Amino acid sequence: MKHILKKSLAITIALSVVTLVGCKKDYLETSPSDAVTEQQIYSNTADIIPVLDGAYLTLFEFATNGTTGHDNYGQKAVDLANDLLGQDMVVHSQGYGWFNRDYQYTEWLLPTPANRRSDIVWYLYYNLIKTANAIIANVDGSNGDPVVKESLKGQAFGLRAYAYYYLINNYQQTYKGNETKPGVPIYTADATEGGPRGTVQETYDQIKADLDAAETLLTGKARTSKVNMDVQVIKGFKARVALLQEDWATAATNASQARAGYNFMSPTQYTSFTAFSTLSSPEVMWGSLIPNDQATIYASFMSHMDVRAQGYAALGGQKKITKTLYDQISGSDIRKAVFTAPGAGSGANVEYNQRKFQLPATGSWAADYIYMRSAEMYLIEAEALAKQGNDAGARTALETLVQARFPGYSAGSLSGTNLLNEIYLQRRIELWGEGFSLLDIKRLHTGLNRPTGTDNHGGLNSTGNPNLNPIVYTLPDADPTFLMRIPQRELDSNGNMTAADQNP
Repeated sequence: MKHILKKSLAITIALSVVTLVGCKKDYLETSPSDAVTEQQIYSNTADIIPVLDGAYLTLFEFATNGTTGHDNYGQKAVDLANDLLGQDMVVHSQGYGWFNRDYQYTEWLLPTPANRRSDIVWYLYYNLIKTANAIIANVDGSNGDPVVKESLKGQAFGLRAYAYYYLINNYQQTYKGNETKPGVPIYTADATEGGPRGTVQETYDQIKADLDAAETLLTGKARTSKVNMDVQVIKGFKARVALLQEDWATAATNASQARAGYNFMSPTQYTSFTAFSTLSSPEVMWGSLIPNDQATIYASFMSHMDVRAQGYAALGGQKKITKTLYDQISGSDIRKAVFTAPGAGSGANVEYNQRKFQLPATGSWAADYIYMRSAEMYLIEAEALAKQGNDAGARTALETLVQARFPGYSAGSLSGTNLLNEIYLQRRIELWGEGFSLLDIKRLHTGLNRPTGTDNHGGLNSTGNPNLNPIVYTLPDADPTFLMRIPQRELDSNGNMTAADQNP
């Protein structure tokens, strides 16, 4: 992290006020003469608000770490890479090649510094941590409303926990059974040099401490919009973390509290262009608001997902559901309607193509990014209750969600292992394309098992050509291939890390 820590404070401010689509290179070259003192920046809460806003902007920023590839656009690029490393998303053809090396597991195996993805991810989250640390350290001494100060500090704690959550899950195996293994460097204050890798346990302890602090500070605080974290988003993250730690009671309780007050999308809303691309969607708990003038155009999630956008998805890079998973969705389930049915393909909209993530309007790149939905909370609650032996409660949580998509659904005959397997299946269907695939493979210890054959990975598709060959079809549980490698420039610049700290 040393190369991040040594940047001038002027960069932090630039992140806060820059128009997002400006080239990353521009702010990397900011002259020290443009800098203002830390005391000036944090003297008033009114000046800290733009710093926090800038932290939220980095979640959809183009060219994080200075790499201008069109697969580098913040959180949704991380989410897409993690889904492509799973078993339920197929790439139609070679296209322009963005994300193909993730899909084929070659990106993460490349010797650094050729491994771009790990450097992008490392920089994204540690840059966010640096900003969060600055707010946490300075906001109490600023002039302003105490309630506003608590809100700013609580959100900074939440963002720091969020960043460490994604770091530990990309650079190490899942929590359970790996508590003493190397985690990631932990920074809770500004630092002048890089730190050693903490353990997995220490990283999770920090995440939980930050989430506890955020919950205390944000309880009773209204937020400006869904761009900002509130206490229910914090509880949602607590539920995610507890699920990974197999703390079933905590997971169930927080998931139930997190989703309170959120309504389901109607079937009409679910299949609309805006369902998964606008914060106004009723299930959205947290995300980024991205108007057209801040959109990152071809270097964006929608460019890689929506064939209507005339971006990379329309040029051969279509993201498709496997036939294997598609066939397990009932024909009466509205979730099946967001994938192109066999025989219904036309032009770029090929069979099994996803239509879940689409631009709200043609001719505009405005499309929000969604990071948390209430539907996920029902699935966490169902799994956590089932793990505690509360099959009745688990069935209720599961049915409440699925019946909103498929009114005739019933899990009444399921219990024990069969019920858990059904919850896992519904999780794969409901959260398809939302960034959970690799994390679930790791935490559930299933290993990678990509289905093959027609309209699956590497099989023939409706055009008569094979889908892109994913190269890797199976991997055992806890395979080191699942881990990102520590960026080479981190090893080179961090005096507390050596080549021995590299992931296998």
